[in-house]
Amino acid sequence: MAQIITAKSAGFCFGVRRAVDMVYEEAEKGGPIYTYGPIIHNEEVVADLESRGVKVISSEDGIDKIHDGTIVIRSHGVSREIDEKIRATGAKCIDATCPFVKRIHRIVEENSAAGRQIVIIGNPSHPEVKGIMGWSSSPVIVIENAEQVKNCLESLSQGQNREICVVSQTTFNINKFEEIIALLNETDYNVICMNTICSATNERQTEAKAIAKVADVMIVIGGRSSSNSAKLYEICRRECANTQFIQTWRDLNLSPAGKEQIIGITAGASTPKNIIEEVQNHVRADF
Repeated sequence: MAQIITAKSAGFCFGVRRAVDMVYEEAEKGGPIYTYGPIIHNEEVVADLESRGVKVISSEDGIDKIHDGTIVIRSHGVSREIDEKIRATGAKCIDATCPFVKRIHRIVEENSAAGRQIVIIGNPSHPEVKGIMGWSSSPVIVIENAEQVKNCLESLSQGQNREICVVSQTTFNINKFEEIIALLNETDYNVICMNTICSATNERQTEAKAIAKVADVMIVIGGRSSSNSAKLYEICRRECANTQFIQTWRDLNLSPAGKEQIIGITAGASTPKNIIEEVQNHVRADF
């Protein structure tokens, strides 16, 4: 019989659980309710909320069409401009921005006001990063990997201030973050480093890596557009060649051979408990 190891840190983090609970509670009250962008990057959860009448505002232009009901700012947060635009609609505004992301907004706002150049380590296309950028009043540079540091320095050299404030997307890979910081510290810039990677992300990545090292099969559960789930897959894939990235149990592709093997399971911060339990149950049934 196969040994199944499920990560204790798998599933909703504090910020995601808080945001999702806020939307469900508001939906129970009735009336028009909207989220600016999907509340989290999980299609199953978004579809369930849609069945309860929750609609998604997919673009900034869509905000102007709302004049009543409730608009929820998702856990990823938004820029200052979008925040002000939502609050000016006349609709009720519920700010479900993760408190850890909110802290980054304040750091960027204060350091940019002090004239420091802002460097964000993260995915430039991720909504959290886009939101963080929108709280800076000074130049912002986004770095996603070590190879981009050189171009970053060339852009920084155009500025007069030798002080840079570095923050990170909360779900960024901790090893890549440390690699980029080490390179920045080798320069003659005064680097003010704020490690804003969420402690839950660090714990999740560390635990997933440890399980993947001993697993014959590693399963990562997460939404297709979930950045933190994709990072988990990347980390696990390095340790276990047979790593699967699935959204629900229906995506499982396990061979019935070798039933003595170790099967590891982890899940991204946007994966609800019931989906994790369904995967566990189907793995147990097959092995």
